[in-house]
Amino acid sequence: MMTDAETEEGYTPAPRRRGLREGYTTGACATAAAKAAALALLSGRPVERVTIHLPIGRDATFALCRCEFGPGWVRCGVIKDAGDDPDITHGAEIQATVSRSETAGITLVGGPGVGTVTRPGLGLAVGGPAINPVPRRMITEAVGAVAAAHGVPGLRVAIAVPNGEELAKRTLNPRLGIVGGLSILGTTGIVKPWSTAAWRASVLQAIDVAAANGVAHVVLSTGGRSEKFARALLPELPELAFVEMGEFTGHALKRAAARRLRRVTLAGMIGKFSKLAQGHMMTHVAGNRVDTAFLAELARAAGAHEDLAQAIAAANTARHAQELAQSAGCAQFFAEVTRRVVHQCRAVVHGALAVDAVLFDFDGTVLARSACHDATG
Repeated sequence: MMTDAETEEGYTPAPRRRGLREGYTTGACATAAAKAAALALLSGRPVERVTIHLPIGRDATFALCRCEFGPGWVRCGVIKDAGDDPDITHGAEIQATVSRSETAGITLVGGPGVGTVTRPGLGLAVGGPAINPVPRRMITEAVGAVAAAHGVPGLRVAIAVPNGEELAKRTLNPRLGIVGGLSILGTTGIVKPWSTAAWRASVLQAIDVAAANGVAHVVLSTGGRSEKFARALLPELPELAFVEMGEFTGHALKRAAARRLRRVTLAGMIGKFSKLAQGHMMTHVAGNRVDTAFLAELARAAGAHEDLAQAIAAANTARHAQELAQSAGCAQFFAEVTRRVVHQCRAVVHGALAVDAVLFDFDGTVLARSACHDATG
């Protein structure tokens, strides 16, 4: 599913890494194609380029590779440019077909090459298209603005990806229960270049800078959203204290210990924390998979009924396991996850750092917050 190099958390805006070029998500490309098709349909004139507003707060202009008129519809296409990112959707055409609708508002559907959700735990309706929440909002807002400007009450938007079904076979979508095509992804609109060495170096450098500026307590977040939530939770800490470590938990912890920092707070969501709790310090989605049997053992350790533990063991994703625990009112499950995260992270640095952890829900709600365990050395 993660074909845009974005995790459940997305990524926050950051300076472009030297020598590496940013690209655009499938969600941004779909929004551009949909807006262009709506403009062409309602103006009656072909569109060659279109500008959209990205969630990170800046505009982006896209050239169209097609603008076709049919009986009552217009289809536009954008070639996805993923920048310097090893993304299997790079070069794929993202299409949008727009037509008038008798239903008020914007009706968004998936077309050929866009996957259909068949399992829970993905934050999307089962049976619906695999178009994630932020791209949904981007598309409906952009097309809705065009419709309103032309006094049109309703439009239908169908997103398609030619050859998307074949491309999806090279992603995690089939395993996650997304069938028939790709996911339309993106939380910022931007794909940051994936360079393992460069990213790791930037994480270590951020810790070095924090230490050099007298910061004794750093917050290591697993992604952009968890960092945002941690900033809101810990407003007393300076900006330098927040480091988006991404996949490099072990490297970040060891560097923090080497720089003699006093305390580290881990901030993350259930997917990455599930892996950290098991001792996997590299948490990339394409690497170590979430072990739901392990999560079931954590649930049992937290006092969950066996029915819940077995349901968690059979969960499709870590998010699904979270939803099951929440539905059962088993808050101790999340406390056990954070406790294990702290235990594993302290072991990496042999007790040289005070460590605590905060587990966030997808809306920023704190699911669990561990006590701070002081350094032992």
